Amino acid sequence: MNRTARAFWLRSPGEGEIREATLAEPGEGEVLVRSLYSGVSRGTETLVFRGGVPQSQHAAMRAPFQEGEFPAPLKYGYLSVGMVEEGPTALVGRTVFCLYPHQSRYVVPASAVTVVPDTVPAARAVLAGTVETAVNALWDAAPLVGDRIAVVGGGMVGCSVAALLARFPGVRLQLVDADPGRAAVAEALGVGFAAPGDALGECDLVVHASATEQGLARSLELLRPEGTVLELSWYGDRQVGLPLGEAFHSRRLVIRSSQVGTVSPARRASRTYADRLALALDLLADPALDALVTGESAFEELPEVMPKLASGQIPALCHRVRYADTP
Repeated sequence: MNRTARAFWLRSPGEGEIREATLAEPGEGEVLVRSLYSGVSRGTETLVFRGGVPQSQHAAMRAPFQEGEFPAPLKYGYLSVGMVEEGPTALVGRTVFCLYPHQSRYVVPASAVTVVPDTVPAARAVLAGTVETAVNALWDAAPLVGDRIAVVGGGMVGCSVAALLARFPGVRLQLVDADPGRAAVAEALGVGFAAPGDALGECDLVVHASATEQGLARSLELLRPEGTVLELSWYGDRQVGLPLGEAFHSRRLVIRSSQVGTVSPARRASRTYADRLALALDLLADPALDALVTGESAFEELPEVMPKLASGQIPALCHRVRYADTP
């Protein structure tokens, strides 16, 4: 069995490279996974690629199998789908999802992988980590039947949230984004679309995921009195200003944060991290979610592709990485 692998490393902010890696022999309770696909989440991963993680957040931003330290050199990523080549009999030959960086093969504890349901293609399963974020956000937001809801920011996370909210009965739902190209994604997800200036107001709930100061300010404007903005954006080391001196207090508006690093308090007593990820994978049986994958390239091309994703030259939601041994 081949005990070597190739991994993508951030050599310095803005510069990536492929490095050789030697794999340890899988021990008891471990699996050897051959990668089929991985995903680049354009928001968090490109922020890491640019070196934009503030020192105060280095510990909070660590990926489960990260090597190296912020800002670089660093091996980072968390959307990997592969085939188990060695390990417990029940897992050998199964397609699994793992929160692992971009690497052609890797050895991890069997407990770190989640079997992908037969109803979910491996190529779509790279979305599991982002759909898991959306699940946690909706546990935090607790939307109700008939709510008037806007999702501001049509990136990977915002579109995932909108896709799940579209299943709620009776809701008035809009995906709001300044890029008119996101209208096609919204249509594929079965969600209404609006430019920021045309969005419907009097919302009970606004989920903000644009990672911009303007988007958060617009989210507040769209609320009804006593409405809530659920903030999903990660700003890194950027400062954000808000119009809290206008009608914020008189209208008793709420801004609430949500973050996938912990299970929502609303479900913490009854759901584990593993339960949340398994639910996200089950939800990926819906082929409409293929609209969130907006590009694909070979693993060997990552050093050239990542700077284009970080700069916006490739305007991706989820960019899928294909490995050489993928059928």
